[in-house]
Amino acid sequence: MLASMLAAFVANVLLGLPLFVCLLLAAVVGFFFVDLSLLPRMLPQQLFAGIDVFSLMAIPLFILAGNLMNSAGLTPRLIDLAKALVGHLRGGLGYVNVVSSVFFAGVNGSAVADTSALGSLLVPAMKKEGYSTAYAAGLTAGSSLIGPIIPPSIFMILYASLTNTSVGDLFLAGVIPGLILGVAFMIMNWAYARKAQLAVTGTRPTIRGVTVALFQAAPALMAPFIIVAGIVFGFVTPTESGALIVAYAIIAGLFSRHLDWQGIKSAVCETTRLSCAIFLIIAASAVVSWLLAFAQVPSEFSVLLAPFSDSPIITLLLLSLITFVTGMLMEEVSALMLLTPVFLPVAMQAGVDPVHLGIIVTMNITIALITPPMGACVFVAAAVSKLDLSVMFRAIWPFVLVALSTLILMILLPQITLFLPELLG
Repeated sequence: MLASMLAAFVANVLLGLPLFVCLLLAAVVGFFFVDLSLLPRMLPQQLFAGIDVFSLMAIPLFILAGNLMNSAGLTPRLIDLAKALVGHLRGGLGYVNVVSSVFFAGVNGSAVADTSALGSLLVPAMKKEGYSTAYAAGLTAGSSLIGPIIPPSIFMILYASLTNTSVGDLFLAGVIPGLILGVAFMIMNWAYARKAQLAVTGTRPTIRGVTVALFQAAPALMAPFIIVAGIVFGFVTPTESGALIVAYAIIAGLFSRHLDWQGIKSAVCETTRLSCAIFLIIAASAVVSWLLAFAQVPSEFSVLLAPFSDSPIITLLLLSLITFVTGMLMEEVSALMLLTPVFLPVAMQAGVDPVHLGIIVTMNITIALITPPMGACVFVAAAVSKLDLSVMFRAIWPFVLVALSTLILMILLPQITLFLPELLG
């Protein structure tokens, strides 16, 4: 059954059909093996049940908040703050790239959006500073992975909706891993800057310069604190937090006089387009997930990994390997929706904390954004840097290895992810 469904999915993807259609057609193939009489009743039922989840309403709201802040012109302010903090170091623009990604993570949580925004601004400047085009594009794509890990994160909201895990705990658990990933890319940039003997082009920051940059970027920097604090301390639900941050983004944009009606309209249109695509994939994935559960695939998978159930580390390494390979070949939202229900019983049997599993799954799915041949950030980085895609595919692997090293560290030391949820939970 699984082999036939996978073959149908791959064939339809190669034909160029929309992803949600590929998933639904794969589900139809699965119904032939399970019980074809269930198709007319269960397919529409599960299609709507998959998106009939209150917490999923937070996704379009967070996307809209990020788009509003981008329309309000807050992107250059975050980059200016990063330049004021680290631009004076050797290879300063590489550090600016990474630090800007950390700041952007709290604004929209989208790796693809970060790659596009930062790449168009920083890659040309990095080339002038002496960086190779391939490295500049690779660093932009690699550091954008910080976006879905530091809250807010669409992947974490999806995981929480599938597992009934606290969104607040997941958001807290993602802070330290996201910062560690940023440090890892900064170490990589430090080594590159010295090997390439890049010149020091910036001047040391002054207290006044940093203060001015911090004041200008403050409206954007406040967003993640409002989101996380509101959810963690129980003032608002994730969906209410999304609505709150949208209102905040509009007020901040109007107050700064950089957001007008055309900007709001553009943000709403972009949010509608992206949200529709995400929810269609979620709905189609829900049908496939129900079908796999009905066919008892998760229990069979648990039996298959039963010899390793005594070791949480080995279990997580095996699940990460499966996710890594799947992410190379499948769109990230659908991979998350399909794998999480299968992985959860296996991980629980091995004694893995659901919050820890959520961060590991999120990091795996996020790394898939820069792994060829399906990594969306690779395509965006190649486009904004005007780099041939084959060159980009070769250049991205060192950044994939840095991200995988951080993932392995999270697996070996679960307290890195669980420290903040346990401290504030």
